Parts: sequence; C-alpha cells; structure tokens
Amino acid sequence: MINIIGNDPNTNPEDFYRSLKEKLEDTHDFPEDYLFKFIVTNSDAKNTEIFRVFDGIKFTLSTRDSKNCKYTAININAFVLDADQVIEIYKCVGKVEGVLML
Repeated sequence: MINIIGNDPNTNPEDFYRSLKEKLEDTHDFPEDYLFKFIVTNSDAKNTEIFRVFDGIKFTLSTRDSKNCKYTAININAFVLDADQVIEIYKCVGKVEGVLML
C-alpha cells in the first residue's frame, strides 16, 4: 500500500483521514463530480484494478502515457455522494501496488 501519510512516525492514518474528510467537506458541495488523479506504471493489469474500484459509480475516464510510455496518468471524474465515499475510493486504490495518488 502506498504511504500517503509520509514518513512521520507520529502521524496516525486515522488522523490523516479525519483531516481529509474535514477538508473535503469544507471545500466540496456533495453530492458532486470529484476528480481523482493517479499515476501508475504502464500496466493493463494495474489500470484494470483501479477501474474496478469504480464499478457501480458513474464516471468519465481519461488516460495519458508518459513520453517514454513507462507510466500512465489516469484521471477519473466520478459522481460521489459524500466525503466518506471519496476516502473509501482512495483507500481501495491505495491497495494497488505502485499507484501514486495526486
């Protein structure tokens, strides 16, 4: 799983997600479209793992390969109901090895 809380041993993942939820609720008017951005090594299998997280969710997708085709940028604009759903999606995508979440 990607380390989204950095190298600070004092940072608790639950504190991070609580803070993220507050920021999302302060800056977004849910339900709404939310833009998720990911970078992965260029692999159809990894792309498929990410896309499966969005099964059952209305979304639009765009991808772009890096100049040397080693990485793929994935933008997914998904209709989400609330901050909890955004966080759950990030947690699920975070289980895919080698994903950078922006």
